[in-house]
Amino acid sequence: MKPTRLLALAALALGLTACQTTKVAHGPHSFSFDPPVKQPTNPSAVKVKLSTGAQRLYVVEGNQVLLVTPVTVGKASSPTPMGDFKIYSKQERRRRVSQPGAGYPMTYWMEFKPAYGMHWGFVKPYPNTMGCVRIPLKAAQKVFGLVRSGTPLHIAKSQPWDESHGKNLPRLDDSRLPDPPESYMMSPQVFADAAKGKMWNY
Repeated sequence: MKPTRLLALAALALGLTACQTTKVAHGPHSFSFDPPVKQPTNPSAVKVKLSTGAQRLYVVEGNQVLLVTPVTVGKASSPTPMGDFKIYSKQERRRRVSQPGAGYPMTYWMEFKPAYGMHWGFVKPYPNTMGCVRIPLKAAQKVFGLVRSGTPLHIAKSQPWDESHGKNLPRLDDSRLPDPPESYMMSPQVFADAAKGKMWNY
């Protein structure tokens, strides 16, 4: 039986169902997703657009889409804030500080409102977070590299690219993945692996 603390962590940040097997689930999980990226000609002109309805995140420069990725946004009881923000804090290695789930890794943290950020997290094809925006690992790494302190972020129900760039992205679902050991998630190795674009035995 899993420790109580690990169950709390899983319920908060993973949202995974209990799984007794160590075999990785079949299907399009987020660790297989590695989106193409274009480098901006003017990094100060980069903007981030988030569609909560489509659960799509777009990094753009003018009319050019530099990167697009599926994400998971806040559930109905804890929605992701809507409106215009600016990313004002970036931390490549960050851990949750509050309970429940203190110490849980929030790699590639990009904060846009106190206690709200975009970061790596297990992705589901429906709203499932406490308000933050979970991004697949390799995509989070690339988004982190494209944005800077002061990068504008617009969050709305829809974005102009939902029916074009965002329409044909894979439907990522990490819900069937086995839970990583708590000892791994609390260790420095989780950050070392994230820097290499991987995690645990996914």
